[in-house]
Amino acid sequence: MAERWREQGVETETETVRAQADGGGGGGGWAARLSRRQGVGSLVAEAAGSPLKRTMGVGQLTLLSVGATLGTGIFVVLGEAVPEAGPAIVVSFVLAGVTALFSALSYAELAGMIPGSGSSYSYAYATLGELVAWVCGWCLILEYGVSVAAVAVGWGQYVNELLDLTVGVTLPDSLSAPPGTGGVLNIPAAAIVVLSMVVLLRGARESAVANTLMVGVKIAALIMFCAVAFTAFRAGNFTPLFPLGTAGMSAGAASLFFSYIGFDAASTAGEEAKNPQRDLPRAIILSLVLVTALYVLVAVAALGAMPWQKFEGTEATLSEVLVQSVGGGSLWPILLSIGAVVATTSVVLTVQYGQIRILFAMSRDGLVPPLFSKVHPTTGVPRANTVIVSGFIAVLAALVPLGALADATSIGTLFAFMLVNLAVILLRRRSPDAPRSFRVPFSPVTPILGVGFCAYMLFSLGTDTWVAFGGWMAVGLVIYWLYGIKNSKLNRRPELQDPDPELAQESA
Repeated sequence: MAERWREQGVETETETVRAQADGGGGGGGWAARLSRRQGVGSLVAEAAGSPLKRTMGVGQLTLLSVGATLGTGIFVVLGEAVPEAGPAIVVSFVLAGVTALFSALSYAELAGMIPGSGSSYSYAYATLGELVAWVCGWCLILEYGVSVAAVAVGWGQYVNELLDLTVGVTLPDSLSAPPGTGGVLNIPAAAIVVLSMVVLLRGARESAVANTLMVGVKIAALIMFCAVAFTAFRAGNFTPLFPLGTAGMSAGAASLFFSYIGFDAASTAGEEAKNPQRDLPRAIILSLVLVTALYVLVAVAALGAMPWQKFEGTEATLSEVLVQSVGGGSLWPILLSIGAVVATTSVVLTVQYGQIRILFAMSRDGLVPPLFSKVHPTTGVPRANTVIVSGFIAVLAALVPLGALADATSIGTLFAFMLVNLAVILLRRRSPDAPRSFRVPFSPVTPILGVGFCAYMLFSLGTDTWVAFGGWMAVGLVIYWLYGIKNSKLNRRPELQDPDPELAQESA
């Protein structure tokens, strides 16, 4: 890929870049330092020489994204979103899916161009500058790290449901709920994060095999749920379709966007894919189509089986639907709860993997400490990174309620998706002839629509979520100002910067 970039006239290091660096790359004004961009060619070359092991094909990459997406969003968050929208939650799923689709197309194009581990962080670094890249990376920490904690909380809820259905006992609230919701520590949520860490430390190949098995189980569980729930289907449950108006439908879509987080997980495996330019775009699009179809089918089945008013306050939502609406004892709820436990386990595993790889890329660029990019020579795993990230997420899962985690994850993700759509537009203008294994159709209209849909969803989130997000971004900017801007790799190797087009023309 790096050779193809050179053939197209996109060099990884040029005299023009060095001239720009001497004038303001490593030691220029603050504006120059904050807006400096890492050259796309250098990102491609860096990914080609990665110490991570290339073991994943298109099937494993697709299942990685499905594994990261299909889980708590449908098994748990559905119960929190239905009271906001009523039966219109089915439309909310479609709206959230369309929003995700526009961004998925942009992810597919950029993943084929820049097949690294940084996902949208790397794309922003190549197009929008270092400060925006840091903001994007900080949003991704919110997207991946916090969503793992949210999924782990949902895992604990289904474990309790399964224990209740099988042996008639549940863990006490003090040990299975966070402070503020009647508990002290959510031990099951922390435990699944630690278990996933153990699997991830064994290597990418082993993690992919475990994920493949779990994805098969959770797809089977959702298909079983639909088959059983449709036996109790009542069309009257969908009348009226918009009892809370279109505003309720929009609010439901904003909450449910959490359900689509993870389709971009394949883009974090760019340095462990066998043929990233070909397989990453395919995996991203295939996973989103499969997940959206399942979500809509499950939502129709659930609302048809149980009136929307009864979803209020449910935790293990799909299991509750079967308990209240379908006969046949506890067999179906038990099978569904087993599937939900497996499903949420795979989400914790794959999203945790993505978070670790994003920090790996940021560390390699010097924006976070080098400890996060040290790779074990035998397993090809960034061990210290894995342990530190897993420990942080375990603490978060043990102490923070699900609803707050889900909304915080959604706002961080929507910001990152907006930046990815903008990156496609900018790279089409700056490097129109650069090699692309996938091209977003009808650009720039499609990525512009992606930005618009994300903005619409953002403003459907509550004020509390915005306040929390503002606090998170303030902390991130302080860290960047105190550490990242001084230790950026572009300070040490300014020749890797993307040349300014006007300066390039003058040099030519």
